[in-house]
Amino acid sequence: MVKELRERTNAGMMDCKKALVSSDGDMDKAIDWLREKGLAQAAKKASRIAAEGAVTQYITPCGCTGAIVEVNCETDFVAKTDNFMNFANSVAKHIAMANPADLDELLAQKFVDDESKTISDMISDATVAIGEKISVRRFERYQTEGVVSTYIHMGGKVGVLVEVATDETGKNSDEVKAFAHDLCLQIAAAKPEAVRREEVDATKLEKEKEIQRAKAIEAGKPEKIVDKIVEGQIEKYYKEVCLLDQVFVKDGDKTIKGLMAEIAKATGAKLDVVRYARFERGEGIEKRKDDLAAEIAAMQKA
Repeated sequence: MVKELRERTNAGMMDCKKALVSSDGDMDKAIDWLREKGLAQAAKKASRIAAEGAVTQYITPCGCTGAIVEVNCETDFVAKTDNFMNFANSVAKHIAMANPADLDELLAQKFVDDESKTISDMISDATVAIGEKISVRRFERYQTEGVVSTYIHMGGKVGVLVEVATDETGKNSDEVKAFAHDLCLQIAAAKPEAVRREEVDATKLEKEKEIQRAKAIEAGKPEKIVDKIVEGQIEKYYKEVCLLDQVFVKDGDKTIKGLMAEIAKATGAKLDVVRYARFERGEGIEKRKDDLAAEIAAMQKA
């Protein structure tokens, strides 16, 4: 019956189940129940493309747990509204507090500020209230004994979450917290692919070596020096893709590794960059392309 109701209304599985339970298995009453709740209406929007939205963040009062989440909608106009941003911020807070393992668990969890609703319920409510498809695409959450920091760029276009390992001295240091924030800025601007050299994707590294070798041979370089040329180019590659090897965006005379050593010496704290996450709103989603000519032709035909 749940399957049949889903096919007839396009509503979510859990919503269909609730509707059938509430209506004692009466299919027509269940459909009415979904319509009254606006869930059938929300489901009709499920096939739309939602590539706009925002990346939002939340850090717990202790400063030891942080989360970023990408929440999508259909238009940039809606993404800037208070209703949408309040919803996205609520989801970020829930993730930090409730620690879902993945998206499926997140959707099924009861909202930390209102246990009468699941996150899935909240998405359906937001879809109906806002009038566009709303979806939670991805999230990252770090909990640490060190320091976490976040940065949101351009109203949610880019979001960064960083974990820095440190000791008690570092946890209580404003300089260390400022360093963690600077890391967020660095990652947002420079788009590293790994924290350190050992973490660079091996396949990408080998491909880069092949490319540099082919370029050297194509340029007519002697075979005996090709390996050294490749080695030098890979060193440059590391400086582009490894966070610790990158030049600090706020001071071109320092690398991130050098900056970290400087902060550690000044504060007496032990420091290490553990991991980071960088989300760019809508990346990888094929956005809807409006064909004005086709729309006009369709209107004339009608």
